Amino acid sequence: MSTSPSQAPRRKRGRPTEAERTQRRDEILDAAVRLFVAGGFGQVSLDDVAATAHVAKRTIYSYFGDRTEIFVAAVERLRRRTLDLTGGEDDTLTELAAKIVSALHSDEAIGLHRLMVTEAHAFPELAKRFYRDGPESYIRALGERLPEPDPDLARALFTLLLGEPHRQRLLGLRAAPTQAEARGHAIAALTQLGLDDARDASARHGGHVNETAGET
Repeated sequence: MSTSPSQAPRRKRGRPTEAERTQRRDEILDAAVRLFVAGGFGQVSLDDVAATAHVAKRTIYSYFGDRTEIFVAAVERLRRRTLDLTGGEDDTLTELAAKIVSALHSDEAIGLHRLMVTEAHAFPELAKRFYRDGPESYIRALGERLPEPDPDLARALFTLLLGEPHRQRLLGLRAAPTQAEARGHAIAALTQLGLDDARDASARHGGHVNETAGET
């Protein structure tokens, strides 16, 4: 895989600012995710990622390291955007649940999930890190907002937040939800588990919920 000089974006000389470093990091992750999803984790080299992101291979090493660290960084970025950068600890349970639905049913998350299902057998350690930094972190965040600690309830809620719509997304049978659809799905899941936060949110939004959340 190669890139002509005319295709590469110009970068100014000198030490990059923090904002520039963040942007470059995201560009590398975006390029890597596209390549992983299209060709498979094992088929993509760091040279491929460097060429697609228009950076030197040593730049990738300085930001991440190897392919495993790039993949894990993509999973962590998705989680961080969902849990840390959109309200964080101030989110109500309903708000957090809606953001999780929106994030995990997104094109990016579905692509990573498909990839991991395909590659888990060949890369078991990567699968473990994917689960730890992905689903397990979301379950923990949900548990922290429950009225009382209940790991089983948190896992049940997370399962409902995926539900049949997530399976349909993985199979390419359903489009990513709108924000309103994601919130409706979340409220339906919370209501099914009898959580007061869901009933309050449903009342504020006219009682409209997504009936598909608990389908299996």
